[in-house]
Amino acid sequence: MKIKKGDKVKMTKGKDRGKVGKVIKVFPRENKVIVEGLNLIKKHLKPRREGQKGEIVSLPRKVFVSNVMLICPHCHQATRVGYRLLAKGKKVRICKKCQEEI
Repeated sequence: MKIKKGDKVKMTKGKDRGKVGKVIKVFPRENKVIVEGLNLIKKHLKPRREGQKGEIVSLPRKVFVSNVMLICPHCHQATRVGYRLLAKGKKVRICKKCQEEI
């Protein structure tokens, strides 16, 4: 998976199209990510104890990885991700626009 936890991404589809957020959690088997502050749903919570009030909370939901684009930390543009092999055999992610290491 080309997107990792902590990456800054831009939504390309859905109700939050064009908005930017940080990846909180990655689900590689499902090809989904959770982005902070985007793709929010409202959940109604019942009161659990006597005297406690019920409330409505906003929670982020999973979104398909194909609906987000990585924002390059160097050129600050939404870009595709490529890979480059270093001399020591280490594989690093690179920005397809500026060719810098991510």
